[in-house]
Amino acid sequence: MDLTQLLKLTTEKKASDLHIIAGYNPSIRVNDKLIQLKTHEQVTKDTAKTLLYKILNETQKEELETNKEIDFSYEMEKFRFRVNYYHSRGAVAAAFRVIVGQIPSIEQLNLPAAMHQFAKMNEGLVLLTGPTGEGKSTTIASILNEINLNLEKHIVTIEDPVEYIFQNAKSIISQRELHGDTHSWIKALRSVLREDPDVVLIGEMRDFDTIQAALTIAETGHLVFSTLHTGSTPEAINRIVDVFPASQQNQIRNQLASVLKAIISQRLVPNIDGTARIPALELLINIPAVSALIRESKNFMIDNILETGEDQGMLLFEKYLSRLYKQNLITRETAFDYALRQSEIRKFIV
Repeated sequence: MDLTQLLKLTTEKKASDLHIIAGYNPSIRVNDKLIQLKTHEQVTKDTAKTLLYKILNETQKEELETNKEIDFSYEMEKFRFRVNYYHSRGAVAAAFRVIVGQIPSIEQLNLPAAMHQFAKMNEGLVLLTGPTGEGKSTTIASILNEINLNLEKHIVTIEDPVEYIFQNAKSIISQRELHGDTHSWIKALRSVLREDPDVVLIGEMRDFDTIQAALTIAETGHLVFSTLHTGSTPEAINRIVDVFPASQQNQIRNQLASVLKAIISQRLVPNIDGTARIPALELLINIPAVSALIRESKNFMIDNILETGEDQGMLLFEKYLSRLYKQNLITRETAFDYALRQSEIRKFIV
């Protein structure tokens, strides 16, 4: 069994992920379906270590053995992989996520034209939300690359690990990877304002420190992009506020209401013939009515604005699903299966 061959097979089958776990055959994920490769033998504890340690340097081996897990990126020919090594039942295991070499455009991703507006902003916070593996990083990369191709900016990214590599164009880009280029999120975020950025990508708002830093950087007149693992746009607001102590939450609501530009909640749903997954979005634009609800802690009313605010650039997730259905891009069953609000999807699809 050879890791290079397994990674090549993963890309040839147009899979999104490769899993190597002791006790199972190597497995790949194709269009969200996990397939065990029965043509390959089961992975043992010893073969897992032999396979996976080959691509680690000594520092990475030490970190894996000390912390029992490690994130990094790996390049093979024209492909890049976001890699997580971890331990399962005492054996090292791995998940490889395929990252396509060329950054797709907004149009190639079948994203709505409204997404172009974020590449033209000068300041504020733009959030991409949704579960892991729903294309958030790819969507942000497409927006950043539009900036890169068309504007003279300094873009600084802080990622764990670096995913997409940007080609030289009109902008200059500093891509900083945790461990390789900086020792911690906190140190990188504290120093980013000294690096003369115009645009900052924070790979993930994962805790109090990263959320606070994102708000501060946006408040100082920079354009900030980041991701958050929440299911809907109101949930994202609740998550940000709830991270802070109760004594600070009013201040954070005011700060968020001021700097937030938009929240994009994204899912990948199967297309009509099941051969690929396409993005479905919910888009909340921070108009004055939304700012007022955030300040007053009335996030439960945001759904009403999403449903009625299409003229102001809003997209309700269920309305977007119905649009995909009417364009013959997804099935009726898919629209209902993925809807967050069943009462709403029934309004748009009979």
